[in-house]
Amino acid sequence: MSAIVAFFLGLAVGGGMCFWQRTRQRRNWHFLLQDLPSDVTEVALSPQSQLRIAIDRLNQEQQELEQTVQSWQHVLQFAPFGYLQVDEENHLVWYNREARSMLKIQQPSPDVERVLLEVVRSYELDRLIEQTRDDNRSLQQEWQFYPASLDAEELEAQQGQTLKAYSLPLAGGQVGVFFENRQPLVDLMQSHNRWVSDLAHELRTPLTSIQLVVETSIDRLEPPVKTWVERLLPEVQRLIHLVQDWLELTHLEANRSLQTQPLQLNPLVMSVWQTLEPLANRKHVRLAYREPRSIWIDGDESRLYRVFLNLLDNAVRYSPEGSAIRVEVEQLENGDRVRVHVIDCGCGFATADLPHVFDRLYRGDPGRSHVQSNGQAPTTTSGSGLGLAIVKQIVLAHGGTISAQNHPETKGAWLRICLPVAEATPS
Repeated sequence: MSAIVAFFLGLAVGGGMCFWQRTRQRRNWHFLLQDLPSDVTEVALSPQSQLRIAIDRLNQEQQELEQTVQSWQHVLQFAPFGYLQVDEENHLVWYNREARSMLKIQQPSPDVERVLLEVVRSYELDRLIEQTRDDNRSLQQEWQFYPASLDAEELEAQQGQTLKAYSLPLAGGQVGVFFENRQPLVDLMQSHNRWVSDLAHELRTPLTSIQLVVETSIDRLEPPVKTWVERLLPEVQRLIHLVQDWLELTHLEANRSLQTQPLQLNPLVMSVWQTLEPLANRKHVRLAYREPRSIWIDGDESRLYRVFLNLLDNAVRYSPEGSAIRVEVEQLENGDRVRVHVIDCGCGFATADLPHVFDRLYRGDPGRSHVQSNGQAPTTTSGSGLGLAIVKQIVLAHGGTISAQNHPETKGAWLRICLPVAEATPS
């Protein structure tokens, strides 16, 4: 009797365990199948068959995605621009042929992952990628790239090339970078500048001779010939100034040596303003200079005089009558640089002109020409188109930077110069 009870008791326990296992299995199947597409789950099939269909479909979709990736990689391989991609740890994941040629990548296979900085010794590129990942936005960077080499002779023979990179953040912390080889454009610009410089050298002597002949002859002529010659003289002088400015700019780009000494900004700016005061008084334009304390910089006085003369002269000419030109000086938080703001109340720069205001011979929108109180354009002869280009080269030679934009309050031009402060000041 006890054996029969034990049998039925064991049968009940076994049946309960079986029922529990089946319920648990059904729950697990339901959990696995709940995320499957509806067209799979609606079919009257067993859970195993539904799961098998879903797995086959996922494998097919994965193959299609892999084929799509391979197709795009094939397109990028033959693209006329470089492209590379790094993962979240800056391992080089993939690159195309053009990137390999531009960056002189010696890695045998794109499938072997290595840290980018080991393959491409460019800290500018590495910094661009890090900043793109940190800011989570696309960035641009142009720099001179010099390939690394273990061969001393090969390294000496290699020449740098100008590259421009466009980065974009990707999913999972990855970053993609497109490359453009700008060296042909740089070579073309240098060739063009050399050609114009040679032409300027050839023109300087005959233009000076023409000026002397015109100045000597002008008092000996009678109207109307005298009137024509008087009109000719300013144009000859303008051409001479253009030639001189071009030659000076060429010299600055080739040789940035300076005769630096500790300088105070206040006396320098005030001496420039005294030169421009007659022009400013005719328009009733005043200077508003603000400097929290006396700041010294290391600079070439004659060169920096040229910088502020150009900026303030432009500001005076472009300012409406009765307005003020603001020159504001501030020392940056780190204490080793000073920033100078030159702000006028004119009509400012056209938005399309802002990226080009420091280019050679670039002339902006005619709207930048100032309008006098009577609504007429000023009669002042236009400049050479080299003034701001010369200013930029002088500032760069001092280890500084310069930028141009429109001031949000005055709507006029806003030039900002950043220069290093003097390491030691006179007692």
